[in-house]
Amino acid sequence: MLNAVCLDLPEGWQRGTYNGFVLSWDPTVTARLRALHESGRVELQWLTTWTENADKLLAEPMGLPRGLRTHGREDVLPTGFEGERRGISGWWKLAAARALAEAEPGRRIVWIDDDLAEQAADTSEWLAANAHVLVVAPDFFVGLTHAELDRVEAWLADSSEAR
Repeated sequence: MLNAVCLDLPEGWQRGTYNGFVLSWDPTVTARLRALHESGRVELQWLTTWTENADKLLAEPMGLPRGLRTHGREDVLPTGFEGERRGISGWWKLAAARALAEAEPGRRIVWIDDDLAEQAADTSEWLAANAHVLVVAPDFFVGLTHAELDRVEAWLADSSEAR
């Protein structure tokens, strides 16, 4: 979650309007994400309702690399069946994360999403059974922080670290 919902931006932050939505972010956090991606330690992917528009509209202004893989609601919902899932009940982002984890069973995954705390009922059982997935749920009003990125980097460095 790069967007922080705050009226008064902290010093150094940036804000822009994209598709009618006002987004605010810390460019030092996005620079750090970009560096992680470019180092090969992680592969950044978008899991968002913005789908390809995240890449087209947000990546460059936020300082993130272009051409990242995107996953959106339409990847989980069949065309023409709004609200019905492909045999998967619950939150659509969990269904997308599960599909990614099943496609690459040994891969370690860091899932950063401000909606994770609100979706705990849907996600807790699956996450408890998948220790190779680290979840980070940034505060909706604060956005992703350096402390949370420190936690991600420590987890990446130590494969035995538990959630």
